[in-house]
Amino acid sequence: MTLEGLLDSPSELAADASAGSVSIVLMTRIRLARNLAATPFPGWARDEQREEAYQACCAALTAIPLMKRGLSVSVAELTELEKQILVERHLISRELSEAKRGAGVVISADQALSVMVNEEDHLRIQVLRGGFQLKKAWSAINELDSALEDHLNYAFSETRGYLTACPTNLGTGMRASAMMHLPALVITGQMEKVVRAVNQLGMVVRGLFGEGSEASGSIFQISNQTTLGESESGILKRLGSVLETIVEHESNARQRLLEAQASNLFDKIGRAYGILHNSHLLNSAEAMNLLSLIRLGVDLGHFPEAERARVDRLFMETQPGHLQHTQKGEIEPMQRDLLRASLLRTEFANVSAPDFSRA
Repeated sequence: MTLEGLLDSPSELAADASAGSVSIVLMTRIRLARNLAATPFPGWARDEQREEAYQACCAALTAIPLMKRGLSVSVAELTELEKQILVERHLISRELSEAKRGAGVVISADQALSVMVNEEDHLRIQVLRGGFQLKKAWSAINELDSALEDHLNYAFSETRGYLTACPTNLGTGMRASAMMHLPALVITGQMEKVVRAVNQLGMVVRGLFGEGSEASGSIFQISNQTTLGESESGILKRLGSVLETIVEHESNARQRLLEAQASNLFDKIGRAYGILHNSHLLNSAEAMNLLSLIRLGVDLGHFPEAERARVDRLFMETQPGHLQHTQKGEIEPMQRDLLRASLLRTEFANVSAPDFSRA
């Protein structure tokens, strides 16, 4: 698979996730941190050691049937725009995009699996699944991890589990997370309370692109915070329980909005539709927030269910890197805002006005 072919194909985030999906959960992700035995962690390794580890990991990955038809590329081969697009698709981290020598990524053809090589750890294995699919995500990543372990000698301790560059990843080396759409909790001002409660349960809440990012479009990532002293199944069970509770809180908040502030909510959704239908200048954050309201409108039955896929696709296609990719090169922020508004006008010209009689 070529890089151009990957960039021109749909992201897993925009894929149909009808199997096992919940409207509030956009995507499930599981990540495993792994390192090679008797090899310095990437941050401590010399350039030649990083290069040796990179070659060994890539050779093992491309020998696995799951990854054979995918893309293997070093960070040095990527342009700044290509790196930005891969970050927007959650296929690489911002940290990997800033790496220099001896780092890269191997991505499956369907973009559901990606393995970063020489980020903070030698291997950051991750699987993405649309919707609420923790079990399927775990099954897929466990299969890939086991296949890799047949080719590579992992750094492992009988008392500490998998050894990692950061002590917080010791043990299972697993981070499981869900990307959740929580507009009602944001509108009703309850999100801060949810964040505090989640933190007390050993979980963490982050923005759309993980640590340090903003929660634009009312989209949040919820993940486990501890990996040592817990089994993979224990982490998944605890996270699943927390996610189900958040889904329940969001559903209740939506019901309360409909009961007590229906006119205000309909006004927000109607205004979002009007702006997307007619605007000529939109920045990324504003577009995400407007699309979030349209997606809420789909969930509440004011737009046809078929429009959900359009909104989820536009969440991705209106990101700065993706917009620039359509123009085959970098463009100035003002031009991006013009192009974003034009794209959204074109898309929403085919979307019927919200039907609030179905409330």
